[in-house]
Amino acid sequence: MREFATLGKRKAVLGMIHLQPLPGTPFHHEGSLPQILDTAVQSARALYEGGADGCLVQTVDRVYTTADESDPARTAAMALIVRAITDATGEDFQVGVQLMRNALQASLAVAKVAGGSYIRAGALVGATLSASGLVQADPLAVMEYRKKIGAMGVKVIAEVDSMHFRWFGGDKTTAEVARAAKYVGADAVSLCHPDDDTTREMIAAVRQALPGLPVILAGHTHHDNAARLLAAADGAFVGTCLENGGWGGTIDVGKVEAYVGIVRSLES
Repeated sequence: MREFATLGKRKAVLGMIHLQPLPGTPFHHEGSLPQILDTAVQSARALYEGGADGCLVQTVDRVYTTADESDPARTAAMALIVRAITDATGEDFQVGVQLMRNALQASLAVAKVAGGSYIRAGALVGATLSASGLVQADPLAVMEYRKKIGAMGVKVIAEVDSMHFRWFGGDKTTAEVARAAKYVGADAVSLCHPDDDTTREMIAAVRQALPGLPVILAGHTHHDNAARLLAAADGAFVGTCLENGGWGGTIDVGKVEAYVGIVRSLES
């Protein structure tokens, strides 16, 4: 397990590695796992060589259970991929795990066993309505399991207002959700909105309510708005703008270098 050394110390550029459907899921293509693994490693190497601080390995299996569970074959495949990425990158490269929609315990297990340093939690507190149904958090079970397997060193970045999470019922502000997530054990929160000004307002609200809590952009960031948004945030999950051919494509090392250069200029 790697220590998430950049969290709260410098702005973290975390590239998205979107996986094709894995074994144990309805849309998996038999025999495709070696190609999925190779593509993931190539993408991680591009991020590493381009100067990114890490990656988030995320399943894109198209249909999901809303429960905190994952098919054993799917979990095993994710562990193989994460281990291959950690072997192919440097010790300071942060590797995150997100078994969608909300398989937090399986994500913790993969990170702990395969060398990851953090997980991204789609719903750590409350509930959110998704295309797969209502996703309900169970923070007690997650934190009990985290403790049980000795994974307290695996950081938890909780989504609090993003494309993956909206507080069901609409009666809590972003800052209130962030406070609840921190209270149950989140080490950082992630948020975003398609409108840049709204994103900056959300960041400011969390900053005022919870000084010192790292805030990571959950998406909607690209080369054109990186300087504006990362001036306020502590890091970003970065996807489409680093990929050839858009979402799900191979990662372009030149695009990574350009994005990282923008972010590093904010730190000088």
